[in-house]
Amino acid sequence: MKTIAMIPARYAATRFPAKLMQRLGNKTVIRHTYENTLATGLFDEVVVVTDSKVIYEEILAHGGTAKMSRAEHESGSDRIAEAVADMDVDLVVNVQGDEPFVQRAPLEKLLAVFTGPGGKQVQVASLVQVLKDPALIEDPNYVKVALDKNSNALFFSRSVIPYPRNPDAAVSYYEHIGVYAFRKEALLQFTNWPVSPLESVEKIECLRYLENGVAMKMVITQYMGVEIDTPEDLERAARLL
Repeated sequence: MKTIAMIPARYAATRFPAKLMQRLGNKTVIRHTYENTLATGLFDEVVVVTDSKVIYEEILAHGGTAKMSRAEHESGSDRIAEAVADMDVDLVVNVQGDEPFVQRAPLEKLLAVFTGPGGKQVQVASLVQVLKDPALIEDPNYVKVALDKNSNALFFSRSVIPYPRNPDAAVSYYEHIGVYAFRKEALLQFTNWPVSPLESVEKIECLRYLENGVAMKMVITQYMGVEIDTPEDLERAARLL
């Protein structure tokens, strides 16, 4: 089963413009993401897909592989779907460009849900980690996800879900990590659907799958990296590095 990693890399991020070209230690954020994904050894190919000549040249200048896409894509999934449409591939892993602390173990666990008993039924999967810091649980930059008993996503939101109406009830809060795995056919199908209402209001692309009746298998990991959405995240990442 041919498996590739695609890293969508948009330059003009709304909350933190040019965040992927910010320095984190002695490298840019996007270079950390690319090199750490490549270092996992899990993929037949790793490609940065970008609308930016600056990002494109940054990756090529350090021996990496990059591909230019159109600038007007609504989501990272739309961007990589354009790139893989004509490629001979079975599984596509979408590693967001702002995830510089990519590790092998969570990605290996993510890919494993597509094999073994029940694996053929999985079309889309993604990663989550437990959130315990109340400030992060309430932060809209941290996307939360509620899970069913089979670890399928029930809903994604920037709001606190589930809401603790009963303060005595035990509850786990899960952060959605921006790493997805798709069967190629499911990814291409995604691009044929219009932006869905909940996706539009929450600005969370995977809601498009749920609104079209496609189950998303969520894989719980102890990743605990930092997704770079704000300047404050970059400071946290620097401390973690």
